[in-house]
Amino acid sequence: MSSKTIESILQENRVFPPSDAFVKQANISGMDAYRKLCAEAERDFEGFWGRLAREEVLWHKPFTKVLDKSNAPFFKWYHDGELNASYNCLDRHLQTQPDKTAIIFEADDGKVTRITYKELYRRVCMMANGLKSLNIKKNDRVIIYMPMSIEVVVAMQACARIGAIHSVVFGGFSAKSLQERIIDAGAVAVITADEQMRGGRAIPLKAAVDEALGMGGCDSIKSVVVYKRTGSQAQWDARRDVWLHDLVNGQSDTCEPEWVNAEHPLFILYTSGSTGKPKGIQHSTGGYLLWCIMTMKWTFDYKPDDVFWCTADVGWVTGHSYVCYGPLAVGATQIMFEGVPVYPDAGRFWKMIQDHKVTVFYTAPTAIRSLIKAGGDLPKKYNLSSLRILGTVGEPINPEAWMWYHEVVGGGRCPIVDTWWQTETGGHMITPLPGATPTKPGSATFALPGIMADIVDETGQSVGKGKGGILVIKRPWPSMLRTIWGDPERFKKTYYPEDFKGQYYLAGDGATYDEEGYIRIMGRIDDVLNVSGHRLGTMEVESALVANPLVAEAAVVGRPDELTGEAVCAFVVLKQARPNGAEAHKIANDLRDWVSKEIGPIAKPRDIRFGDNLPKTRSGKIMRRLLRSIARGEDITQDVSTLENPAILEQLKQTVS
Repeated sequence: MSSKTIESILQENRVFPPSDAFVKQANISGMDAYRKLCAEAERDFEGFWGRLAREEVLWHKPFTKVLDKSNAPFFKWYHDGELNASYNCLDRHLQTQPDKTAIIFEADDGKVTRITYKELYRRVCMMANGLKSLNIKKNDRVIIYMPMSIEVVVAMQACARIGAIHSVVFGGFSAKSLQERIIDAGAVAVITADEQMRGGRAIPLKAAVDEALGMGGCDSIKSVVVYKRTGSQAQWDARRDVWLHDLVNGQSDTCEPEWVNAEHPLFILYTSGSTGKPKGIQHSTGGYLLWCIMTMKWTFDYKPDDVFWCTADVGWVTGHSYVCYGPLAVGATQIMFEGVPVYPDAGRFWKMIQDHKVTVFYTAPTAIRSLIKAGGDLPKKYNLSSLRILGTVGEPINPEAWMWYHEVVGGGRCPIVDTWWQTETGGHMITPLPGATPTKPGSATFALPGIMADIVDETGQSVGKGKGGILVIKRPWPSMLRTIWGDPERFKKTYYPEDFKGQYYLAGDGATYDEEGYIRIMGRIDDVLNVSGHRLGTMEVESALVANPLVAEAAVVGRPDELTGEAVCAFVVLKQARPNGAEAHKIANDLRDWVSKEIGPIAKPRDIRFGDNLPKTRSGKIMRRLLRSIARGEDITQDVSTLENPAILEQLKQTVS
């Protein structure tokens, strides 16, 4: 890491305070209430976290010790307490609201299925008993490779119920990725489906499982459970494969939960996009569940009559915390959907919000930008008046997209919670509170109560207001990852490096404070550009490009340059057809001038390349590693099977000098 701090060149002075009416009804009402919680955590850190855990989580055996720091950074929270995550998500509602709708599921073709808490409980118990009949038990690892469906939530909850450790693999990952995760986890079973539906196309899943198991090294797998989603022909090994409907048929619809230690691993989730060995992020049961509940109540201001919709796939941590566990633990009615935002047309999200009267909508900036491109005025054709909170997740949102989201989708009346967190953190860490925080477009604002975040230089010293540096968390928190599965040394080296004497959690993101102490995330530290001795966050250059009326989306990377150290290389998707020849040259020059005017000549892109799209995983994450390889003229040797659109790579190799 360079000793220089990251420079913030993006000025954003617009401020949007929550309305008085919203503040009055909010769970955290006004900045004084927020500061009071922060002060409580500052004054009595363990007392604060102990109080919340006793008030919000149902314990089978109460804990007596809040935090054990004796083997730091392998912290333990509530570790002499016992509980069960599924019990906290389902059984707790059976007396109070058994007939409340738990999930409204809309399939790829628009077919809607609803399930109540009582029915969800029954199905989870039947599946849990089915898994037990396959001799799957506490501590066994189970890979879940399924489409978005009620069944995938049932599978995750059933594993939690019997104390098995689930590891969900996103249904867009290749057989090779699946095989690597099966081997690393030492899984005993895979739960999958014959196929998944995506944008009107059937994508095989069982075939990918067969291919993964055929690659070798997966001898630990004893069973493959298959959900019949489409009824397509599937290869079958009767010694190993079983249909889900046959497995649950005749099973009892009650299942005593397996009471586990608060530190018992609830799941392993492999971070995607890594070129090396998969990195299995291991999360606990008690601390993780507590933070899912608190962030539902604080960040999303959860109310019993809310209709909550997080659009994430359960293959990502967002789908764990804000589909499978958080909403169910607070007893919410939530939406799940199968498919893509632009099928059958670009109005899909807006129609679903209208039809199901969604009140809290949580999606990714990538989806927002692609929907702007697909039809910026489309939301106005739908009745979105049910919305009261909008949220974003996954990457920093550029101010232009923030403003469109605020004005066009939210009608100027919905607070936006721009949440910063990671697979590793388990839940939100830095985010506005909708009834307290005056928001600024593109800023994640302030850390949540109890989260001791700071921005430091490479010696660990706080950089102070108006400056940028490295984002760290200075104290442990309950939902933090416990280790990397099977690799504690990698955990320490990655997240608690010697640079900071092993004291601080290193988020891997650069960030800046503005003069009022608001935090703006600048992107990954390895996405910081060093141009002529100036360290620039890629997100700022991207924001400047997207602010141009011609640009729908942009991704910026650096490439080595003899003169300046690094040159800025921009990959741009326009709101019009991809230009060629003289037109491409003209637009590229106009965009360079635009960035120079918005930020300064130092940020001018040397290279500009146009594509119909950017290379993204099926979850919508831009594959920046691929873009770096293209910018440097390197051959792409990485696995591109997880890309939604591999053909785009050839387009992006064409430079417009």
